[in-house]
Amino acid sequence: MKTANHTEVREFVFQGFSNFQEHQLTLFVVFLTLYMLTLAGNVIIVTIIRIDHHLHTPMYFFLSVLSTSETFYSLVIIPRMLSSLACLSQSISLEGCGTQLFFFLGFAITNCLLLAVMGYDHYVAICNPLRYSIIMNWRVCAMLSSLVCATGFSLSLVQAVAIFRLPFCDSLIEHFFCDVRPVLDVACATPIINDILTLIISLLAITVPATFLFISYILIISTILKIASTEGRKKTFATCASHLTVVIIHYGCASIAYFKPKSENTKDQNQLIAVTYTVITPLLNPVVYSLRNKEVQDSLHRVMGRKSLS
Repeated sequence: MKTANHTEVREFVFQGFSNFQEHQLTLFVVFLTLYMLTLAGNVIIVTIIRIDHHLHTPMYFFLSVLSTSETFYSLVIIPRMLSSLACLSQSISLEGCGTQLFFFLGFAITNCLLLAVMGYDHYVAICNPLRYSIIMNWRVCAMLSSLVCATGFSLSLVQAVAIFRLPFCDSLIEHFFCDVRPVLDVACATPIINDILTLIISLLAITVPATFLFISYILIISTILKIASTEGRKKTFATCASHLTVVIIHYGCASIAYFKPKSENTKDQNQLIAVTYTVITPLLNPVVYSLRNKEVQDSLHRVMGRKSLS
């Protein structure tokens, strides 16, 4: 608990990667490269899904929404981080910090919920194929994606307002962006209600959809095992492999970041975990879906072949 004696803080300064001062240029080049790959990969996926009618299905509709969300998620964090590494600006206004936290959490929660919706889509396609087109019609898909986005940004708004109503005693944020714990650490005091709210939002954004996905995949796997032919089992499981890979890594990183006790992590460990879910995880979506998904690969070949002929 920090003392109540404080002057009004209107600007924060990021500590950034000051512990790696001699590697700043290397980090800048690496993060810039990963960022450009993330943007390029997600734009390619969204473009291919849009122009190739073979991919005009609910599964790829949700994938395009996820890719779009991941792109904006990266835009909220990485340009600011690159600016700090290039020593252009280490500071951010109070309002700017609140805005960054709001959009970061909004897109992060939206991504978690979208993965759960994609899991439901796989469940219906495999466990109830005869009714798939009725259950997952375009109206339902649009409603689900809208509901996911509205829920993500509503929870984000509640969290951001609760944090930025607090007085701040310190202007140094020991992180490279405005995340929940680092910002709460510079508050003069953190009421128990804020800790409870953070836990509830983490449970709603991570634990609830992860549990839903776990149950869905148990049912999916039990249905796959009932398929008579080995080839049929392999082909059906292959349709889920890309999504399952992204789910495990995405929820794994989020769980480590938001459920691990604060005392167990050093500042360097916290930054390493944060780099994983802000820089590396957004790149996984285009990489996994382009390398492990045959339909996306075939579509890319069709589009490239069409362009070379024209």
